[in-house]
Amino acid sequence: MGKVQTGPQRFNYLMPVVLVGTTINDRPNFMTVASCGEVCAEPPMVSVAIRRHRYTHGGIRQHMTFSVNIPSMEQVKEADFCGITTGAKVDKAARCKFKVFYGKLRDAPLIEQCPVNLGCRVIQIINLGSHTLFIGSIEETHVSESVLVNGKPTINSIQPFIYSMVPSTTYYQLGEEMARAFSIGKELK
Repeated sequence: MGKVQTGPQRFNYLMPVVLVGTTINDRPNFMTVASCGEVCAEPPMVSVAIRRHRYTHGGIRQHMTFSVNIPSMEQVKEADFCGITTGAKVDKAARCKFKVFYGKLRDAPLIEQCPVNLGCRVIQIINLGSHTLFIGSIEETHVSESVLVNGKPTINSIQPFIYSMVPSTTYYQLGEEMARAFSIGKELK
């Protein structure tokens, strides 16, 4: 199989869509982010990468907290809206009819309609090229009862979706289970 050198590019096809929440001017604000991921298991931590000129960036810096809300496919329209609209001009929570609640982190608003919510306290900020990487310690997790199967959330019940830039900017639902992790590779032993 031949390879073509394309230069440095972002080719991450697995970009989960999340809604990052913070409080700005005493109002909850949510921004769609596809640069989010787990960075540590013990203690649990997550990172979000946000451009410095974004409205949400200031709220996170001010309060040193944020939320990560994982929308289901049912919220794709709202998630897209929160990515194409600035909270500096529009009350996104009101426009999207989000039912906002707060956990123990007073300035990290959470969205009731999202099946999974993480309340995070900023523990490290890394200034990168175009983005700032906020690393947050997950202080609390809220999961909707409706997505629990035998007491645990499942991908099929949460129905999260991903964003891809290639070949065009599109949202995709996750596919079917294909193999058991930490198991299928044993066939090569």
